[in-house]
Amino acid sequence: MSSGNTDASRFDTTVAHPARRYNYWLGGKDNFAADRASGDAIEAAMPSIRLMAIENRMFLGRSVEFLAGQGIRQFLDIGTGIPAPGNTHDVAQGINPTTRTVYVDNDPIVLTHARALITSGPQGAIAYLDADLREPDRILGHPDLTATLDFTEPVALLLVAVLHFIREDEDPQGIIDKLVGSLPSGSYVVASHATWEYQSAAAVAKLSANNRDGRFVPRTAARFKELLHGLEFVEPGLVSVSRWRADNEKKPRPPIEEVSCNGVVARVP
Repeated sequence: MSSGNTDASRFDTTVAHPARRYNYWLGGKDNFAADRASGDAIEAAMPSIRLMAIENRMFLGRSVEFLAGQGIRQFLDIGTGIPAPGNTHDVAQGINPTTRTVYVDNDPIVLTHARALITSGPQGAIAYLDADLREPDRILGHPDLTATLDFTEPVALLLVAVLHFIREDEDPQGIIDKLVGSLPSGSYVVASHATWEYQSAAAVAKLSANNRDGRFVPRTAARFKELLHGLEFVEPGLVSVSRWRADNEKKPRPPIEEVSCNGVVARVP
């Protein structure tokens, strides 16, 4: 089940896209020259960017595993990116096959891959929406969303490595409040967000030079926490994605300065 506009004019492979650049950092093959050039330029300024991508992906897996263990059977994953092993539904359905997942992304190439590669087990369900986080009303009102998820029961909202693409003038607080406000009590929010708090002034200058349009908005842990006001943070709270319930991960854990990405799982009261 999926829906969306895949107008050919949107397939502009000459402009880097976050989902394809992320795929490149993770070692995938679903990217183009512009994505690789952009990824290399960012890596030159921040050599640990691939580590950030990997640790963020591991955080996604651990958080979904945790929530599935808490009995959550519905997931709304916004900014899902190009399919790869360990997708949200893979982890969740591995724990409970009846899990239902809706993926949302705004890259038509991601949509094409999702239609071809994302399949649900027979007891669960999956939908894919071609939509943008900046339009929460469109996401929440989409017929494929309401046909797949039951908002009278708890839902896990995943905003993993996507909020840092929402500028302050695009009202990130309003977007989050609209989405969270649609969730029933007992739902959860999983979110991660890049930060430049630990970068040197020289590194920030280089990163800023690669961010001329201001599309990428790193935020401090304090600002990230503000955006999630009113939620009950699950232990250990808002921490580096490399530190969130990572006791079973390979030791030693990478320094938070190199990962430069915070994550949190929070309950909707």
